[in-house]
Amino acid sequence: MSDADDIERLIHELHSTVQPAPSPALGDSVRLERWLRLLAERNGTDLLLVAGAPPAIRVDSKVVPLAEGPLDGLDIEEAVLPALAPHARRLYREARIADASFRLSGVGRFRINLHRERGRAAAAVRLLPTRVPRLSTLGLPPQVELLAQLPRGLVIIGGPTGSGKTTTLAALVEEINRRDARHIVTIEDPIEYEHQHLGSLIEQVEIGVDAPDFPTALRAAVRQAPDVIVVGEMRDPETMRIALAAAETGHLVLTTLHTTDVASSVSRIADSFPPERQNTIRQELAMAAAAFMTQTLLPRQGGGLVPAAELLMVGYGARQHIRKNAMQHLHQEITITRKYGSFTMEESLARVVKEGLADWRDAHARAAHLEEFEQLCPKPA
Repeated sequence: MSDADDIERLIHELHSTVQPAPSPALGDSVRLERWLRLLAERNGTDLLLVAGAPPAIRVDSKVVPLAEGPLDGLDIEEAVLPALAPHARRLYREARIADASFRLSGVGRFRINLHRERGRAAAAVRLLPTRVPRLSTLGLPPQVELLAQLPRGLVIIGGPTGSGKTTTLAALVEEINRRDARHIVTIEDPIEYEHQHLGSLIEQVEIGVDAPDFPTALRAAVRQAPDVIVVGEMRDPETMRIALAAAETGHLVLTTLHTTDVASSVSRIADSFPPERQNTIRQELAMAAAAFMTQTLLPRQGGGLVPAAELLMVGYGARQHIRKNAMQHLHQEITITRKYGSFTMEESLARVVKEGLADWRDAHARAAHLEEFEQLCPKPA
């Protein structure tokens, strides 16, 4: 029997004997378990499996290959497929891409993405923290805590992949959980941080396990009398539409987007809809939005990573600019509303440089308004 037949037989057996669960066991995937234990021992964040290259781990944002020979696509499928929950294996067979979370005894929980590249399997596996971080430990400006104190409205946290958006989102939920007695519903794909019931009551819905997709889960959540709704990521127009409606009707809605600044977050939402709907969506967004934040990570002096961010607390001026699609004025609006907690990315970048946390060149490369940054933080002699 061929290797391909073996893996298909294994999949069939798992479908027959394993019930869907948010955190399946690794089963017989010995190679994956060995790689993940190495990842944890070396304080890495990600395991990367790409055909034609040896397995690699990310440590302090640098990709380091392990001392093994190159993998092929079948190697990767054989190692990873047994670790996926049944719904994720079905999705991979049908759509050739799947996300799932799972737990490795003695190590912790992981988020896995199995996908295809150049017709071959590839995977990225992230080690998830065992505890939900406190917001004060993330190194973000203290004004970010204001987001956890908002009573209602839409809060969007933007940033590129790997910028810490999900961690910030979880930390905000943790602040609300510790301080308030509220009903919180999170919708995630997959669940990354597991919250405990503290001051609040928290329900965590995992896509593929507890609900088929974000729109279905979000529609159901609105009917569950929540005070706070957390949408792990707004990926499609239907999810955006329901999230806007929920924020307009008195819920606090926290979510993330893959964007680089406040203006692009607004544009990303409107541009997701047909042209004839975009003006209406901007009107709804202007009414629903409470705050826009974007963040990035820089190499920390001495190792590790340090965050920088910008925050716009939405007021009358920002709402008018959103309605008129005048995105070029939103940066100025951040400065105008500084007394309400807003701050620019350039201010945040300058702060981490002045505190000796990051190199000037790394901060300069991430500034969108170079003249502003150079005035706040002149280039060292």
